[in-house]
Amino acid sequence: MSLHPTLQPYADAWTHSIEAITELVQPLVEADWNRRTPCPGWSVRDIVSHVIGLNNEMLGDPRPIHTLPRDLFHVTNDHQRYMEMQVDVRRHHTSPEMTAELEYTVIRRNRQLRNESRDPGTKVRGPLGAELTLEESMRGHAFDMWVHEQDLRATLGAPGNLDSPGAHVARDVLLAALPEIVAGKADAPRSSAIVIDVNGPIEFLRTIRVDIQGRGTLETAPALGPAATLALDWETYVLLACGRVSAEAVADRLKLEGDPKLTAAILRHFTVTP
Repeated sequence: MSLHPTLQPYADAWTHSIEAITELVQPLVEADWNRRTPCPGWSVRDIVSHVIGLNNEMLGDPRPIHTLPRDLFHVTNDHQRYMEMQVDVRRHHTSPEMTAELEYTVIRRNRQLRNESRDPGTKVRGPLGAELTLEESMRGHAFDMWVHEQDLRATLGAPGNLDSPGAHVARDVLLAALPEIVAGKADAPRSSAIVIDVNGPIEFLRTIRVDIQGRGTLETAPALGPAATLALDWETYVLLACGRVSAEAVADRLKLEGDPKLTAAILRHFTVTP
């Protein structure tokens, strides 16, 4: 293998999720492709279109030249408009067209990964022309594939892979966002600690400490007398962090302790995905 060891976990996670997605959609009848998923505004077809489009961009394919309709009410910012282009251009594709394009794209991406010899720090193009390292790009891609695998599983009644390689990548991506959520967006008090306690297929307990300057850091050591504690299961954590449900919709699955204004502020800003 020529792939750098740092990148291998992301390649493994992508492979695991893309194989699961392919298996999930292969047997679907035409009507199933129009079923609504937890991803706002997107059907099963839309998610698979996004998966195909994102992988095509990783391959360096040109983006489609396409004008979005004006009545897509779930599209509200530039990032969403960018992502919607690959989706809307395939909205009238049939089931055989979708599965054939997905299969062809996966073959090409597998070949690309087998031949990938670049350094993790190599600069590559990301969404909206952003410059990312190859490592950042592959991490985000693996995260995205796993989240959309879960969207499809929820829609098709096929739960699973909540502790797969992609789930572990997702955990790290979501944890990295916590200091900014708690210290920045939720404006947690300075010199305080907030505890996130997650149970289920993936378990962790993390403390976000806010220093005297208002900067947040993520720690594994538990805090004595935290300002707030949020305890929840892994699946609920993912649904909240990926904007699939509101805190009100899963209130019975949340155990909140400490300052209620602070816990409400954290949950209000909990969504990580754009």
